Amino acid sequence: MRLFVAVYPPAEAVAHLGEQVTRLRLGTAAANGTNVRLADPANAHVTLAFLGDVEADRLIEVESALGLAAEWFRDGRASTPRLRLAGGGRFGRNRFTVVWVDLAGDVEAMNVLARLVRSRLRHNRLPHDEKPFRPHLTVARPGDRVPAEDVAADVETLRAYEGPEWPATEMVLVRSHPGPRPTYDRLAAWPL
Repeated sequence: MRLFVAVYPPAEAVAHLGEQVTRLRLGTAAANGTNVRLADPANAHVTLAFLGDVEADRLIEVESALGLAAEWFRDGRASTPRLRLAGGGRFGRNRFTVVWVDLAGDVEAMNVLARLVRSRLRHNRLPHDEKPFRPHLTVARPGDRVPAEDVAADVETLRAYEGPEWPATEMVLVRSHPGPRPTYDRLAAWPL
């Protein structure tokens, strides 16, 4: 099973971002039939940790580790983290271009949560990506199907973006089914 751990913004925050995306050059290109691989709003999430392929018989260990991480996080928090989607940027170049929106607000709390999750996974010798945590939400994967100057203009526009504030109320274990139109199954969730 291909797994990751995420925090999902509420539908209102995703819809607000969606309105902005439709006004971007990427949104116009998508409306005109260019495959810019806009992220599906139903799948919009901020990844805390990517586990990759995990054997099904280790799922109980994964859930136990994440449950402990969530419990430690709650015990150390005075209040629910308040976040917003704001700012933006891009990863990669040419056919590997990914456009994303940043996270603002109580981002340090998300950094703490990501460290706790990874610590518990490591403690249980469970696989996970060791890349530094960079909280973001993917907007599109246009690759080289859109002119570079259009992508650059959209990134500039996103840098000024500020969405509504929302509480991060739960952490979710997700199974992903990759492909041109990836799908996600929520396997378990823990309150924050």
